[in-house]
Parts: sequence; structure tokens; C-alpha cells
Amino acid sequence: MNTLWNALTVLAVAALLAGPALHGLLAEHRTDRQLRAARQQSRRPAQERPRPGIRSPGSRSPWAGALAPRRTERT
Repeated sequence: MNTLWNALTVLAVAALLAGPALHGLLAEHRTDRQLRAARQQSRRPAQERPRPGIRSPGSRSPWAGALAPRRTERT
């Protein structure tokens, strides 16, 4: 009976030591997959990617004039 408890104790200690390491390994694998997907997405042709800071001639920022005082009509 003592042999069984000793074996279970060794297995429990091994699980406590290996558990966090396996969890970190899985998290690192997930991060690698996300980085690989982002790298592949960034390799799209330049024509498909929108250029930052460039707007079409008729577009206007939704915040344009938001802080400016409102003009009231004079009667």
C-alpha cells in the first residue's frame, strides 16, 4: 500500500512541476500562430492595403469642427 501512495505522490509532484511548463508551451505556440498569421496578412499586395492618412477628396473626418464653437444664425 505504501508503494501505491509513493507512486501517486511522485506523479502528483511531477504534474505540479510539468503543468505550468506545458501551459507556457501551449501559450507560446498560440502566440507563434498569431504572429505567423499577421506576417502572412501583411504580405498582401500594396494596392489592396489602405494607405494611412489618405482620404478620398470628398471625405471629412467625423470629428472635424467638434471643438469649434457653433455658429448661430443672426436674425
